[in-house]
Amino acid sequence: MSADRPPADRPPADLPTGSEKRAMVRAMFDTIAPRYDLVNRLMTFGLDVVWRRRTVSGLGLAPGARVLDVACGTGDLCRLLTARQLRPIGVDLSAGMLAAARQAAPLAQADGAALPLADASVDGVTCGFALRNFADLPAVLGELGRVVRPGGRIALLDVSEPTNRLLRAGHALWFRHGAPAIGRLLSDPGAYRYLPRSVAYLPPPPQLQALIRHAGFSSVNRRVLGGGAVQLLTATRAGLPPTEDRRR
Repeated sequence: MSADRPPADRPPADLPTGSEKRAMVRAMFDTIAPRYDLVNRLMTFGLDVVWRRRTVSGLGLAPGARVLDVACGTGDLCRLLTARQLRPIGVDLSAGMLAAARQAAPLAQADGAALPLADASVDGVTCGFALRNFADLPAVLGELGRVVRPGGRIALLDVSEPTNRLLRAGHALWFRHGAPAIGRLLSDPGAYRYLPRSVAYLPPPPQLQALIRHAGFSSVNRRVLGGGAVQLLTATRAGLPPTEDRRR
């Protein structure tokens, strides 16, 4: 880790890290893939679809732009990107999630920290509810900085915690007890015990924004959705687009 990179907070000692976390996450998503979409809709009362639409809108890219969806899962964001006349490519660590995907975009099994794309080869990147699942988040953000062209955009969606006291209490009750109960009933109990605890992997918002800037992005913006239960981070790849470089 370079000396000027913002430090990453360590999660609780009983949560896995490094290669152990990577293997656990891959096996977990392989297991829950068949009912992943159903459980998501029930746990969020369908609002996850609304939040993903906001994510695609947050890119602000013109039709025809090439967009990488990292940790694409079953293809929710890929389908929305296609509906906006964008050209998605999906990558995911879990073969089970890719097998359950229901869309026509090109897909590949890959780790977000080692993307199988050339430098500056995409116009944008999306990522839905996966930042906390990466074994090395700074490395993943560094890869986004590598593959996004100068002037390109990223839109990263994940959970958060409301700042309002009452909303925070209600959110904690549902996120720690109600949502996992649905997961236990319809899917794998262990996976949905992990869900509320995985938030501990996420750096605090100022630190997360600093990590994004360190990866080569500017105009980093954080917007809260769902009363603060969700955060959407958008940013622009620093540097001039190739067409503007040629005009200078």
